[in-house]
Amino acid sequence: MIIEISPTGGNPSEQISDQIAGLITTGALARGDRLPSVRQLATDLQVAPGTVAKAYRSLEAGGLIVSRAGSGSRVSDQASPVSPDVAHAARRLAASSREDGLDLGDAIRVLRAVW
Repeated sequence: MIIEISPTGGNPSEQISDQIAGLITTGALARGDRLPSVRQLATDLQVAPGTVAKAYRSLEAGGLIVSRAGSGSRVSDQASPVSPDVAHAARRLAASSREDGLDLGDAIRVLRAVW
């Protein structure tokens, strides 16, 4: 699992949550896949364990992961990825938006406008 924290990307907990949600949504993480422990991911990302725990709680509240004491956190059986075509189109939109200097809010406005 590849997650990166950007110093200019906002709240680290939200960055972690958003990136894991993206991995689940695009199918890079499948139902039942085990996530790194809070402590391990915190060490890997050089953030406080509470930051990762907050991200995991947010993902659990959204139904994307299930956490159980003793067995860790896994992608929920209820999580449903989008089709590969939609994931590819989203990646293209993100890349084009970055190339044109748009931020996430601007890209979302474009998507809403064409919806």
